[in-house]
Amino acid sequence: MIPQQGNQPLLPKERNFEGGDSPAPNQHPAKRRKREDYNGNSSFEEQTTENEHRDGIKEEDNMLLDEQPASDIAPLKPTKWQSTIEKVVKAIVSIRFSQVAAFDTEGPETSEASGFIVDAKNGIILTNRHVACAGPFVGEAVCHDHEEVDVYPIYRDPVHDFGFLKFDPSKIKYMPVTQVELRPELAKVGLDIRVVGNDAGEKLSILAGSISRLDRNTPDYGDLTYNDFNTFYLQAASSTSGGSSGSPVIDIDGNAVALQAGGHTKAATDFFLPLDRIKRALQYVQRGEPVPRGDIQTQFVYRPFDEVRRLGLKAETEEKLRKENKDEIGMLVVETVLPEGPAHGKMEEGDILLTMNGQYITRFVPLEAMLDSNVDKDIDVVIERGGKTLELTVQVGNLHAITPDRYVEVGGSKLNEVSYQLARAYCVPCRGVYVSEPSGMFRLDGPDNGWIVKSVDDKDTPNLDTFIEVMKTIPDRARVPIVYYSIADTHTILVSVVQVDRHWSGFRLAVRNDKTGLWDYTDYGKPIPPRPIEPSTKRFIELDDSLGASKELIRCLVKVSYYMPCRLDGFPRNRKLGAGVIIDKERGFVVVARSIVPTAMGDLTITVADSLVIPGKVIYLHPTHNYAIVKYDPKLIGDTNVLSAPLSDKTLEQGHRVTLVAHNHNQRPVCLNTVVTDITCVTIPHNGTPRFRGINQDGITLDTPLALQCSSGLLASEDGKVQGLWLSYLGERNMNGHDNEYHLGLHISTLLPVLERLQRNEPVNLRSLDIELMPVQMAQASAMGMSDEWIRKVQDANHAKHQVFMIRRTEACSESRDVLKELDLILAVNGKVITRMYELDVQYEAEELEMTILRQKKEMTVKVKTTPISGAGTNRVVFWGGAVLQEPHKAVLQQSKTLPSKIYISARSKGSPAYMYGLVPTNWVTHINAVKVVTLDDLIQAVKDIPDNTYVRVRCVSFDNVPMMLSVKMVNHYFPLIDMVMDPNEECGWKKQTINIA
Repeated sequence: MIPQQGNQPLLPKERNFEGGDSPAPNQHPAKRRKREDYNGNSSFEEQTTENEHRDGIKEEDNMLLDEQPASDIAPLKPTKWQSTIEKVVKAIVSIRFSQVAAFDTEGPETSEASGFIVDAKNGIILTNRHVACAGPFVGEAVCHDHEEVDVYPIYRDPVHDFGFLKFDPSKIKYMPVTQVELRPELAKVGLDIRVVGNDAGEKLSILAGSISRLDRNTPDYGDLTYNDFNTFYLQAASSTSGGSSGSPVIDIDGNAVALQAGGHTKAATDFFLPLDRIKRALQYVQRGEPVPRGDIQTQFVYRPFDEVRRLGLKAETEEKLRKENKDEIGMLVVETVLPEGPAHGKMEEGDILLTMNGQYITRFVPLEAMLDSNVDKDIDVVIERGGKTLELTVQVGNLHAITPDRYVEVGGSKLNEVSYQLARAYCVPCRGVYVSEPSGMFRLDGPDNGWIVKSVDDKDTPNLDTFIEVMKTIPDRARVPIVYYSIADTHTILVSVVQVDRHWSGFRLAVRNDKTGLWDYTDYGKPIPPRPIEPSTKRFIELDDSLGASKELIRCLVKVSYYMPCRLDGFPRNRKLGAGVIIDKERGFVVVARSIVPTAMGDLTITVADSLVIPGKVIYLHPTHNYAIVKYDPKLIGDTNVLSAPLSDKTLEQGHRVTLVAHNHNQRPVCLNTVVTDITCVTIPHNGTPRFRGINQDGITLDTPLALQCSSGLLASEDGKVQGLWLSYLGERNMNGHDNEYHLGLHISTLLPVLERLQRNEPVNLRSLDIELMPVQMAQASAMGMSDEWIRKVQDANHAKHQVFMIRRTEACSESRDVLKELDLILAVNGKVITRMYELDVQYEAEELEMTILRQKKEMTVKVKTTPISGAGTNRVVFWGGAVLQEPHKAVLQQSKTLPSKIYISARSKGSPAYMYGLVPTNWVTHINAVKVVTLDDLIQAVKDIPDNTYVRVRCVSFDNVPMMLSVKMVNHYFPLIDMVMDPNEECGWKKQTINIA
């Protein structure tokens, strides 16, 4: 049983949560849905260069069966290959695994691969390093007879692509546990081989080939990812593909002669790792001893003699080497020498290696044997440089000492020390604090990743220990500068000012434990409380007098920044920035678009006059109209000359002249005069993954393309009165995977019902019909049966636009759904003809409305009950198995016909059980181990007593109402059960409870 770890972080890290991911192995293909934005099962091939890949796990890339076609001729006698394979397959396993946290060169990921037993007695499986994972690992092995056993890493090589997994042989009950012998000396050019592996534990995969090379240099898989070096690779043409990582390469006698590692994407060429150093490491592991690994932080490359001659190899040296070894065709040449490493200042790129401690070394196996046997000792090295022979003394370092085995979690990010892997790839010193998961407070500006943190709050952070001590001294919510650079561009120093996050996410150190296979956590306790904010007075910029009365409105605009630690309600991002409008400076009320503040879980800061940053909080989220109201403490801005937006009582109409005062995409002020071109109902298409979108409101468009570059602002009349808001609207995701964004104006009268109640400190008890409307022109309405009498009433009621509204959708489980139907035309409400969208807003206080509708050419009057609407948004979240669970939010209700339960999967973490076993966002959970669960409380009660490290049967229903049964393994050490409930008494506005599981 995996022990439970106490002091868990407050929230899973936000970067891992995504609204749509790849299907897990046990999810039936027929039950997949395009709305989930599948990216394909995460293969190592996704991180490779164009030509070379590590064999990962793509379901569509299954290996081919090496079978003979059926024939009418008499059956052939079994060949030796057949009997060999029948014996070997019992030692081959399929490995399902996850790296549950970003670490070093790899992010959190779920994958499948192969491995084979090399020690049946002690339960040791050989597989690839990129399968054993450099970071935290969770996985199981499926044997040939489909028995499943838990596995955990006990050794992964610091450089080479191999690692060992441990399992309990007594858990395999129905077949004998056999092993494959490692025979590296049998690998020869021309050797007939078979690559034998399992694909997801479902079918045997056998591919034939012949070894064509023994001295291929290591393949290049791309930047900022794992790459092997300082070894030869074997080459063959066997056309392996997804799932074959870790497969044994066997000869006809059933001996393993190499380990499958990668291949060429555009040719039938595969790369195998030799077993020489693997066999040595296995012997140490079997004895329970550390594996000595030495290195001088120098990469060598094998070059043939014709190339080495051009580098200055002496003729007599070549003659001597060829005479001693007639098969020798090249030598080792220095490719990279790391700065500050043992060989720095002694060896140079292009140096030709001759001897170490008097022994000629022209190949990698004797090179590593020399280094591994002289850890922390000096060795004598002889090289040739430009035709000159040089003798050097170099101290061999401990390779494990420069291989990270720990990381720190803080502020929603993960950081570890720079590894030898990364340092070698970019020829930088093997030191520094590397951001392995650039999210949260370390989601810095600049390139997407590869950041090394140079200092925090003007304190240098040369290593992880110093970084931890610096972070301990910084209060929560403090704004501090972070100086950093990209490992790929050490010449450019960058700086970002970030807000420290110690309230959403924990601060702890994770250290690898090869005895248990887990990473042990050390929690650094509670943070220093936030510093009190001293009031300060600033001044706004002044616009030119030519802008008239509108020049003063720049004092109404502030910048609003919002950080969300977890993606709720289907919102695609974790950080948004835009402009807000001060509508009440005495109370500190600011109105902002819901595309900037979509939920109530997050950290909100308001920047006043471009110089004063103060905290804010969300006080109201309108459920259908695209605005939120947030609040700041007016005492914190001193005598800053802010201005409450002077609101106009005149409604904008088509052709009116207005002044747009806004911030552009660079957050710079823009002020220009323009004209209202149209006012029409907002009809933003819904997204495949339900998320908030503005509905049932009129949108204002302007006669200037510059308006489309301005995300937020206001619309004012000539006398400087605010008639509308200029807002950004989140739209649907396009074909390129980007989110469309619309920019439209909103009548200022739309927010008055909410604003007036907030100003009076009254509850905002508004009510809704729970329907989505769209405009219908008279020609279409007439064809649907609208009489001439009603057409005249519409024309008399609205001279500017002749239209009525049709019900496009009704919400699931709403009371109005029992009366109103989709495609109904709304003619009047309480006797008033409805031709403008805002005319429906004034009815929202009534508990029941009398509506005249037209349905299937029949006019009727019905009584419709309204339902209360909340301005709080989602107020509870449960994290279980890496899945984010919440009650269905309003966008889900709008796009659903039925609700299978009130447990909606909003997101999931990469590398988690939810990701691995198929708990897909947009699905509902309905049963846990055959027990029906309807609410979040039901789910907590159903799972809290289930033992850790066991499977749970989870019945889900897709968004298309397709039921499915999944099995999900509990991994509470990394993914505890957490209940988050909105609580205004808490410092961050939410109360967190970690629920202990049996």
